[in-house]
Amino acid sequence: MPVRIGLGARLSRLNHNRESMITEFHSHEYYMQQAIAEAKKAFERDEVPVGAIIVYENKIIARSHNQREMLLDPTAHAEMIAITQASAYLQNWRLSDTTIYVTLEPCAMCAGALVQARAKNLVYGTKDKKYGACESLINLVNEPRFNHRLNVISGILEDECSELLKQFFLERCRSG
Repeated sequence: MPVRIGLGARLSRLNHNRESMITEFHSHEYYMQQAIAEAKKAFERDEVPVGAIIVYENKIIARSHNQREMLLDPTAHAEMIAITQASAYLQNWRLSDTTIYVTLEPCAMCAGALVQARAKNLVYGTKDKKYGACESLINLVNEPRFNHRLNVISGILEDECSELLKQFFLERCRSG
């Protein structure tokens, strides 16, 4: 015989379940602002101002900025460092349900790493006409011969991302 639960108990249980299911949702613009904050850190350290964050279940689990000059490492791109942090956080090399936000379109190295990591989504600010490997020059993240592809959204806060890079290189030209 089924056990009947009173209306008050059912509503209480429903409200508890609803509260436990609510997660904080932020817009692409919010997360890109977080990536821009990382890019500004790079700028202050005389690194090319690129920032990246990785989001999992509406929570930022990794954040980084370019550190090639500081670490004397050509692979120390914001995306690569963030991928390593996210993998450590998830204790898994597969970043299946993650979204990476990056201020500049990833290069071939970073795009390849995102495919290898099985990231789900890529959101970036401005195109990289010189090295971009997600739409501009080539499209590694949606190469049909690969076994994994990413959903890509571009142009989020594009003007802010682009302006930061322009300002950085303008100052470098003036000082050097």
